[in-house]
Amino acid sequence: MAQVKVGDTVKAHYKGTLTDGTEFDNSSGRDPIEFEVGSGKLIPGFENAVVGMEPGETKTVTIPVEDAYGQRRDELMLEVPKEQVPPDLDASVGDDLVLERNGQEIRVRVEKVNDQGMTLDANHPLAGEDLTFEIELVEII
Repeated sequence: MAQVKVGDTVKAHYKGTLTDGTEFDNSSGRDPIEFEVGSGKLIPGFENAVVGMEPGETKTVTIPVEDAYGQRRDELMLEVPKEQVPPDLDASVGDDLVLERNGQEIRVRVEKVNDQGMTLDANHPLAGEDLTFEIELVEII
């Protein structure tokens, strides 16, 4: 049976959990994810985990922060003065917003809102976390 190698396009189902067991994503009930191994479209730890797998095989792997979304970075916490916040923006702590800068979309989460303005977090929501994935290799295309 064929084994996955870098450069192969594969389809896989997965369930992602945090170290405390909280599930953050699951492809069950959806089409399997399709990607080229080694393309950099997914976190490195996930791509590396499927190398050597065979169709129909399932495995569980824990991906350390460095091979997932990296450490949380303080420089991605943005202080926005009140005068730079659009007056029609009704944002609350926990809201997800999309900013545009130089034609690029940046996803941020509102961390704090006060009379001086707001604090936005541009870190990936899973930054700073070790991630566990149960991966089922569906097929090598």
